[in-house]
This record gives sequence, structure tokens and C-alpha cells, in this order.
Amino acid sequence: MAAFVVLGIIFLFGIGNFAVHKAVMESGHPLLGQMSVFSSGHGKKIAFACEFLILLAALALGANGWPSVVWAYAIYSLLNGLSAWLILSGRI
Repeated sequence: MAAFVVLGIIFLFGIGNFAVHKAVMESGHPLLGQMSVFSSGHGKKIAFACEFLILLAALALGANGWPSVVWAYAIYSLLNGLSAWLILSGRI
């Protein structure tokens, strides 16, 4: 798989991860209120920074000849989407 294809796929997954992350953060779910780190604005910024660092690591690995990182990041994105769906739909 060409490097630009790997990077493109990871980048698209990253956009989706940031979208669901923001949706969960803005949902006002009681679970977020129970976690003291998210009660302040700094906690949310730290959470987004962690999400960015995970994306950056996946992009760096993909650019340096690790095309299988797409599968790892896809599984991470799937789990991220599943947890967001559970939170936003009120199942949790």
C-alpha cells in the first residue's frame, strides 16, 4: 500500500475520531461530570491533545513504513465510535 494512501486513510479516521470526541464532550453526559479531570476546561484540552498525539503517532508510523498501523488505528476508531454511540444514545 502506498504511503499516501495509508496516510489518507489514517487522516480520515482521525477526522472521525475528533468528531465523535467533540460530540461526546459537548453532550453533557453525566458520566463526564463524574470524572473530575473533565469538569474543567483544561481537562478537555488535555483529552483533545491526547487524541491528537495518538493520531500523530499513527501518521508517523504509517509514513515510516508501517502500513499495518492502518488496521490498528481502524480498530481504535471503531472502538471510539462504538463508545461514543453508547454514550450519545443513552445506553450508558
